[in-house]
Amino acid sequence: MGAFAWLKTWSLLIVIAAASSFDSDETSNRRNLLGNGLASTPPMGWNSWNHFNCMIDEKIIKQTADALVATGLAKLGYNYVNIDDCWAELNRDSKGVLVPKKSTFPSGMKALSDYVHTKGLKLGIYSDAGFYTCSKKMPGSLGHEEIDAKSFASWGIDYLKYDNCNNGGIRPTLRYPVMTRALINAGRPIFFSLCEWGDLHPALWGYTVGNSWRTTNDISDTWDSMISRADQNEVYADYARPGGWNDPDMLEVGNGGMSKNECIVHFSIWAISKAPLLIGCDVRNISKDTMEIIANKEVIALNQDKLGVQAKKVRMEGDWEVWSGPLSQYRIAVLLLNRGPVRTEITAHWDDIGIAPTTSVQARDLWEHKTLNTRFTGNLTATIDSHGCKLFVLKLVS
Repeated sequence: MGAFAWLKTWSLLIVIAAASSFDSDETSNRRNLLGNGLASTPPMGWNSWNHFNCMIDEKIIKQTADALVATGLAKLGYNYVNIDDCWAELNRDSKGVLVPKKSTFPSGMKALSDYVHTKGLKLGIYSDAGFYTCSKKMPGSLGHEEIDAKSFASWGIDYLKYDNCNNGGIRPTLRYPVMTRALINAGRPIFFSLCEWGDLHPALWGYTVGNSWRTTNDISDTWDSMISRADQNEVYADYARPGGWNDPDMLEVGNGGMSKNECIVHFSIWAISKAPLLIGCDVRNISKDTMEIIANKEVIALNQDKLGVQAKKVRMEGDWEVWSGPLSQYRIAVLLLNRGPVRTEITAHWDDIGIAPTTSVQARDLWEHKTLNTRFTGNLTATIDSHGCKLFVLKLVS
């Protein structure tokens, strides 16, 4: 059987399994076919692309691993150090194996993986479900899935970001499951991140194939880009769960394109949406403001809550929104978001967030790090700056 005939046969089986699972009322029991035991909570770490693009080398990766440890970010859960595009030579070796670029990764990926692992961290790598990666500076894995997955496993890779460029027009539901099977056969648990850009609604089939799936196109370091990715991602909230997560792309916090308030909104939405928290700035030279945002333990805990339910918009009026979702221990997360140009009052109503109208609630402000003295009944109102937010965890007290 030819490579693409096999690809189509295997992928059809994956899609049939996914379709069958959607017909069941027990959607929470849909099985992740990778069976790798990973992603019980959204992944946390760092990725090279947003800040460095193709200008990466093993020195930057090692220094980033060192910085994650030195800043204390590793202890907070940021444990994936992910290399993005441009790490390999344009041509494979005589056996068809990907070759790390000699000018930038002269020690090879096994040595780099060993270094990162000695820091108590994990190494991620990048490939593409196409003939070439998006940069066109290195080969993709289409048609080479088995050999590439085995290479990644032998190097000690822990995470694979799998992009969607130069794919010959082959449907993603045919291409991505082939790498799923290859990773299963490789013999090492590797987090599988589908970077399909949301083109064919990967939230509808991603859980059967990988551990996360992009619901959007690439983010850029602007308010409009960030907030539009949040909107697109929220539509698929019901499909996120432990083992598989909606991914609105990596964090731009610390790259300089947004104000501090906007970066707080960015981090708050990603946290309440149970999105992967992958830092995209240069952590070797990180500012105090950026650290205050990405190292907020209470917001991280919200993202990593073991219940694993993605928040949704429960009320929208003009430029303001209320997002909410349940947490473990009978708590509720609430985000009050002002998308408009002027400071405004925003109210979260109990009937929108699933609380009985006469119930009294204690509110914890996760950015002020304080529990409010007032006990709220029926609703909670706060005044929010332009492009700002308030993020609360509500606890029922009566």
